[in-house]
Amino acid sequence: MDLFEAITLRRSVRKYTNTKVQPEVIEKALQAALLAPNSSNLQTWKFFWIESPEMKNRIALDCMGQNAAKTASDLIVAVARPSHWKKTRNEILKQSVSPNAEKQFKTYYKKLIPLTYGWIIFSPLKWILFNTIGIFKPITRRPWSIRDIQEICIKTTALACENFMLAITAQGYGTCPMEGFDEKRIKKHLNLKWTDRVVMVIAVGEIDSKGIWGERFRCPNEWFIEKI
Repeated sequence: MDLFEAITLRRSVRKYTNTKVQPEVIEKALQAALLAPNSSNLQTWKFFWIESPEMKNRIALDCMGQNAAKTASDLIVAVARPSHWKKTRNEILKQSVSPNAEKQFKTYYKKLIPLTYGWIIFSPLKWILFNTIGIFKPITRRPWSIRDIQEICIKTTALACENFMLAITAQGYGTCPMEGFDEKRIKKHLNLKWTDRVVMVIAVGEIDSKGIWGERFRCPNEWFIEKI
C-alpha cells in the first residue's frame, strides 16, 4: 500500500471486532510515529500504549464511553510533554555535526532553546523582549508562556499521531482519534505532570462492518485552498 492509498483509506472507525491486534503491528506504527517531524527535534511527546483490560476500561470511561474506545483492541494515549525538552536537548548536543554548522548548532541548542522553553517565571519579560525586537525586524514572538510552549508540543505530537494512524491503516487495521475525553481523569490515571497535555486518545482495532458510519464527506476544495 502506498502513501496516497493509506491516506485515502484511513477513516475514523467507531466499532471494532473482537480480534486482537498483534503487538508487532502497533510497535511498527509507534516507530513510524517517532519519525514524525517535530519542533526543533526536541521530541516533546509520549505515547502510552494501553494494553491491560483494567486500564483500558478506565480510559474508555474517561472517553465518555465512546464505542470506539470500548471496542478497541488497544488504546494509545498521545501526550504532549513540554518538560521533556531538557533531556532531549542534552542528547542532541552530544551529536557530531559538520564543522561549518557547529557554531550555529551549539548557539541554537545552548542559548536559544533554553530561552524559548525555559525561564517560565520570566514570561512577561520574554514577551516584552520579543515584541520590542519585533518593532525593528521580523522575529518569532512565541513562545513566551507555558501555554505557548504547550501549543508547540501539541502540534508536534499531533504530527506523530498522523504518522501512527497512517501506519496502522497501511497494515490493514483501523483507528479513531478521539478528543472527547476527561483530560483531568486521564492525567490522574497515568500520573502525568501538570504541564503535560493529553492531545488525543487513539483507538486501534480490526474494523467492524458497522465501524464506519458512511461515505467520506468533504466540502469543496476551493473553500479551503487559496492561491495568492
